[in-house]
Amino acid sequence: MHDFTFESGSSPSNSAVEEKAADSDNVAAEVEQRARAAKAAALAVRTMPTARKNELLRAVAAALAANQDSILAANAVDMRAGKENGMSLGLLDRLALTADRIADIAKAVREVAELPDPVGTVVRGSTLPNGLQLVQKRVPMGVVGMIYEARPNVTVDAAVLCLKSGNAAILRGGSAAINSNQELVRVIQGVLVEQGLPAELVQTVDDLGRAGAVALMKARGLVDIVIPRGGAGLIQTVVREATVPVIETGVGNCHIYIDNAADLHQAIPIVLNSKTQRVGVCNAVETLLIHEDIAESFVPKVVRELTSAGVTVHACPRTKALAPASEKIVAATADDWATEYLSKDLAVKVVDSRDAAISHIRTYSTGHTDAILSENWTAINDFINSVDSAAVIVNASTRFTDGSQFGLGAEIGISTQKLHARGPMGLEELTTTTWIVSGAGHVRE
Repeated sequence: MHDFTFESGSSPSNSAVEEKAADSDNVAAEVEQRARAAKAAALAVRTMPTARKNELLRAVAAALAANQDSILAANAVDMRAGKENGMSLGLLDRLALTADRIADIAKAVREVAELPDPVGTVVRGSTLPNGLQLVQKRVPMGVVGMIYEARPNVTVDAAVLCLKSGNAAILRGGSAAINSNQELVRVIQGVLVEQGLPAELVQTVDDLGRAGAVALMKARGLVDIVIPRGGAGLIQTVVREATVPVIETGVGNCHIYIDNAADLHQAIPIVLNSKTQRVGVCNAVETLLIHEDIAESFVPKVVRELTSAGVTVHACPRTKALAPASEKIVAATADDWATEYLSKDLAVKVVDSRDAAISHIRTYSTGHTDAILSENWTAINDFINSVDSAAVIVNASTRFTDGSQFGLGAEIGISTQKLHARGPMGLEELTTTTWIVSGAGHVRE
């Protein structure tokens, strides 16, 4: 569910088309104005000492707690609208804020304040034979655009990660969370002003609708990078339409392969945690692969536990034949292997061998997170070396692919591409580098 589809129906009249074009021009001009303001404001945080940035983030965390009631009230409006519009349970879970979730968000902000500042870090350096001194150091990106959906926590994550890494942020959080996001931005901008900083360091274009999102992803020269975070439709739309450079975050068709040398006492808790701990997230498992040597004993147990937890099992023929009768078992179709459910659904397949499991994963994985459960290190190493994903997990839940779990603090997203950043993206991934070349009157011969 995203905001990048057009309604079907009869073709608009010429006057309607002209009016829409005029509106788009006006929106593009407004986004350009906001982006210019963000670029100018970014200098204030680009040159800010680390201690000052940390103080700013701690003030943001305190303001989130102090404004809990207004944030929850705004979120309640979005939740009512989401339910009325038939939003899926997975997206509703992402959209929902509670007192505990706000406390966790504020805690994550304080954790980011305690993390090392990547800005100014020397990546490498050397002195050339001619005496020129070279230093490559980390510097902020500049202006970061975020386009996401139904995730108010990302509003805070993106803002504080950008501020700590010396960047300005322009956010597009989508219509489903518009009230929540606007209130969160209001709180953050209030802290910026109180701290004597430009409010334009953190802005939103939610009020400008889809045209605002399109203008943001086309503001090349003013916006330095755009990061989409959400469902496959949103991400692919941004990748196709953007002229600003894009870091593609990943759809999570994640797998767990249970090897014939797995510790089966560990396996069921890991599978349940990966599937049910939080279903509407990109690191939840969507396909379970089981080696045929253990299938007869293991399939009935794991299916029973999954269905008892409310999971609908989409079973291959061999799984269905071994599973106990249950109304929550359905026959898997070819589409199931490529599906990111984001719900209490799980595709289950019995495979002939480890090679067959790896082949299946290489065919259907989105390159986000894939796991092996095994006590055989030959099997584990083969899996690690053969599966081409941003995160490969051994004997643990897929739910650990997360910036906070990796010690990065809040995350800007999980990249499944291979250029610039891959996997959970934290502060360092929001920087680029500059080469400093120091001479003493050197000229090139």
